[in-house]
Amino acid sequence: MPFVLLVVALLGGGLISLLLLNSALNQGSFQLSKLKKETTVLRDEQQELQRDVDGYSAPDALQRRAHELGLVPGGSPVFIGPDGKVAGTPAAAETPPPPSPPPSAPPVAQAPAASPAPPAAAASPTPSPAGSPSSGR
Repeated sequence: MPFVLLVVALLGGGLISLLLLNSALNQGSFQLSKLKKETTVLRDEQQELQRDVDGYSAPDALQRRAHELGLVPGGSPVFIGPDGKVAGTPAAAETPPPPSPPPSAPPVAQAPAASPAPPAAAASPTPSPAGSPSSGR
């Protein structure tokens, strides 16, 4: 009888330890899947930020931003050697001519002129419901 109780106690202890081990592994698995999802989100965000950096560091974007800040292209470079000797001739940068307005500027100017017209058109149909000629159109 004591032998049977010992075997039952060992089997019960083994089953309980397997249950605890299994639940610990499942918890680790859930943590791993959560961290993989978070890694994917962060990787996507990093790639999006890298695209933004690449867009801002493109030569045309840098040139456009420099013009917005009022910067002008420099002339030929001048170097000062360690002994104080100047290599090259210094010259002031010349201001380039102002850029021509983009072709999209005239439609933008026409948009405000077009916006007052609809209220005037909206005002004229208001009296016309009393008259039936405009409803026939």
